[in-house]
Order: sequence, then C-alpha cells, then structure tokens
Amino acid sequence: MSIIGQKTEDITNDLVGVVCQPSQMAISIGLDAASSRLGPILSSSIRRQTHCRGFSLFELVVVIGIIAVLMSIFLSRVLYYQEQAEKTAMEGVAGALQNAVIIQYGRILTHGRASDVAWLAKDNPMNWLQQKLSNYAGEFYDPTPLTVEPGNWVFDLNSRELIYVPRLVNNFKPGKDGKQWIRYHVVVQYEPPRLPSLQNAPSELTGILFEPVEPYSWF
Repeated sequence: MSIIGQKTEDITNDLVGVVCQPSQMAISIGLDAASSRLGPILSSSIRRQTHCRGFSLFELVVVIGIIAVLMSIFLSRVLYYQEQAEKTAMEGVAGALQNAVIIQYGRILTHGRASDVAWLAKDNPMNWLQQKLSNYAGEFYDPTPLTVEPGNWVFDLNSRELIYVPRLVNNFKPGKDGKQWIRYHVVVQYEPPRLPSLQNAPSELTGILFEPVEPYSWF
C-alpha cells in the first residue's frame, strides 16, 4: 500500500507540474509583451518630462514685448477718452454760462436800462452762477498758461476774459496766440434798424453771446 501511495503521489506532482508550468510560461510571455509595448511609451514620457522646462530668454523677451505694446495701446486710449471727457465738461460749463448771460440780459431788458448791457459785457461771468465751480481759481491780472494750474478757470481783470487752461492737450490746437488755453468773452450784438423810417437811427441791441475770443481746435 505504501508503494502504491508513493507512486500515486509522484504521478499527482507530475500532473501539477505539467499544469503549472504552462501558466508560469504564459505569465512570463505576457510580462515580456507588456514590457515591449510599454517601453516606448515610458521612454517617450521620460523624454517629454526631460524637455518640460521654463521659458527661454528669447521667449521671455517676446512675451514682455507683447505685454508692453498692449499696455501702451490701452494707456493711449484711456488718455484719449479722458481728454474727450475734459472737453465735454468744459463745453458744459460754457453752455451754462451762456444760459446765465441770457438770463442777465433778460433782466436788463425787463427791469434795467440798455446801458447796463455794457456793464454786463465787462462783468465776470462766474458771478452769474449760483455756485462757483470747484475748479475756478479766481481773478488775476494778466495770467498765463504757466501761472494757472491745468484744468482750472480764471478771470483776467485786464482783458475781462474768462480763461480755461486744459489739462490734457494731446489733441488740442490753440488759437492765433499759440497758447495752451481757451479764452471766452461776452459779445454784445448790434444791428442797424431794418425799417426804412429808422435808417438813420443808431444800431439796435439784438442779443448777447458768451463765446471764444479766438477759434480753436480740440479733436
């Protein structure tokens, strides 16, 4: 019985070895195939990681140049719109002063005398506003653009003109005097009578305007 049992055990071990040996060979073959397939991928990944580095000096200079160009364009447009806003604000003040002089002219026609119009043409227009502007610097004798802070209004006591000195002048062209400012004055309008019977009569007062002394160009 012992001899038979030993032979049986040997036969069983041989069968297990035969069954297990192909499995181990298959596993070995599979690992080899996987290694052959993954090898190029891993080596390519390693190469990509090796090439993943920072910007070169040339690339950095190009990026900085592009950013500088974009910033310069942005700043130029910002200054352009700021200058347009300043011009609009100045024209708004001039329009308000024109309305104020018309109101004063109406008061003269209803309650005053025609001779008062000459006084109105010499008066400081800022006196006609209910509240003076925050950028009104006051009254001066013979001011110049260099003595007045840009962006402010002043009244010249000699010429009796109201002056505005622009803050941004990139698109501003002054008048004939060549100075970087805009001068306003009050103009009284007279016209000769139209009726035939009054042809020899003196000119009649027809209106009053608040307008620039010299034409200028702004945009």
